[in-house]
Amino acid sequence: MDSDGDLRSPGGAITVALCGHWDHQPPCPLAPHHTSAERVGDLVQIRVLFAAEPELAGEVRRRIDDALRGGSLRGPDDVVTRWALVTSGGSEVWAEEHDHAERLTRS
Repeated sequence: MDSDGDLRSPGGAITVALCGHWDHQPPCPLAPHHTSAERVGDLVQIRVLFAAEPELAGEVRRRIDDALRGGSLRGPDDVVTRWALVTSGGSEVWAEEHDHAERLTRS
C-alpha cells in the first residue's frame, strides 16, 4: 500500500465481502468481525477477528482472502486505495483479544 493509502480500505473491502457494503445495519449477516490495520515498515498488517459457525469459517476466510487479493477499494470519498496481498493465514485468538472475541460471538 502506498504510504498515503487509507489504512481503513482493506477492512472496508473485507466488510463488503462479508456483509455486502461497509455501511450496513448490524448484525453482520455472515460473520461479526473486527479488522485492524497497522503500518510495519513498508508493509501494512491486517488482523481480522471474526465469529462464525465452524461450518462457515472456511467460507469467511475465503471471502477475506478474496477481498484482500482484490487489491483495491473505492472509498466513500471516491478515492481508490490500492494494495497487494503478500501473505495470509489463520491464527488463534490472542489473549488480549479474548474479551473482544467474546463480544463478537454475542453479535
